[in-house]
Amino acid sequence: MKRIIVLLVVGAIMMANAMAKSQGAPRYEKDKRYNIIERGAIGDGKTLNTRAIQQAIDECAQNGGGTIIIPKGVFVSGAIFLKRGVNIELQEGAVLKGSANINDYPKLNTRIEGHFEPWRVALINGDSCDHLRISGSGMLDGSGEPFWAAFYARRDADKKTTNLNVERPRLTFIQHSKDVKISGITFLNSGFWNLHLYNCKEVTVEYCKFHAPSGPKPYHQAPSSDGIDVDCSQNIAIRYCFFSVGDDCIALKGSKGPFAMQDPDGWPVEGIEISDCIFEAGGGIVTFGSEATIVRNVVIQRCTTLHPTVLRLKLRPDTPQQYENITMNDITLVDGGAIFKVSPWTQYFDLKGQAPPKALVRNIKISNVHGKGSSLGEITGHNQATISDILVENVNVDLKTTNFQLGKVQNLRFVNVTVNGKAMTTPELKP
Repeated sequence: MKRIIVLLVVGAIMMANAMAKSQGAPRYEKDKRYNIIERGAIGDGKTLNTRAIQQAIDECAQNGGGTIIIPKGVFVSGAIFLKRGVNIELQEGAVLKGSANINDYPKLNTRIEGHFEPWRVALINGDSCDHLRISGSGMLDGSGEPFWAAFYARRDADKKTTNLNVERPRLTFIQHSKDVKISGITFLNSGFWNLHLYNCKEVTVEYCKFHAPSGPKPYHQAPSSDGIDVDCSQNIAIRYCFFSVGDDCIALKGSKGPFAMQDPDGWPVEGIEISDCIFEAGGGIVTFGSEATIVRNVVIQRCTTLHPTVLRLKLRPDTPQQYENITMNDITLVDGGAIFKVSPWTQYFDLKGQAPPKALVRNIKISNVHGKGSSLGEITGHNQATISDILVENVNVDLKTTNFQLGKVQNLRFVNVTVNGKAMTTPELKP
């Protein structure tokens, strides 16, 4: 039965992709189109086309803008850098395949895991690219396997290995841009995060698919293969997308550390809408953190999870955090995971000699949830966390266990909640 549902889900996504073909980059009479084959690119899956593709981008920008056409074929490339007025269209059967050589991705000062440092850039990079469109029914393939193998080999040798100890390229990194639309694209096997948005406004991601291995660790799961990372950005809409990845499906991120609230580069994440998406594998429908400060005004609606947790909030003991005004409505669980996973995130942290900062989680509403899942999960926090005003309403679910781990939570309310066919009242908090 589950397989049938998955096939129906994938079919719906394919129909959505068909719709996306007619909703790609804006087309104007003066819009010039630059086919990378006409600029010397070869789609044989072997030739390195970085120079030819970058030359097409540069020519397009110098001539007032337009659209770079990637036609059917497998075009291997290292990092390319978009410019203002330049759009990308990946046509049906087109694959922009990232090089497996890390040296084809220059090391530049870039935003990564809540701060800036010299690190490898992405396959596609866009800076100050207002009105950018990346569209079509083609694919971005990150050729991630050698990068994952390098990470696991390093971690086998040293258990203290962190993400940034092993250089891996992201698939797409867009920063300092507004009015961006990414539609119809399949993101496959990224070496690191798939789509990273930093300091962006008014972005729509729709009819896209995000795939990376999500099997047993360590060697059958792509490390840090987040689907979308929304970093210090506002007014972001993610619609009609499909996620099956080895880490967080959608992560809302910001700065980290005891001085994060004073970070001049760490703006709040707010005005986030996630709707009509399907989550087959990954850490959760939406995850706040692991590096994040202020995240607020987030709406998730009409989404389906085949396993990932419904709401995942990571509370760092070294970072002042404020997560508030979160609404989740009309959520379907198909052999889903837990409803809540609100807990300390202590994998890596550094107080830098400072006193532990405070955290605040408040105003969460989860309503109209139905289907089959694992458990209610947990709502706990570290000693400096205040968690309050959580409403769970109109829920009818079958769960493998009714266990619910609760810490210090103020004003938790259950209204019309049915678990395994029985009405469930608000759990009593234990001293």
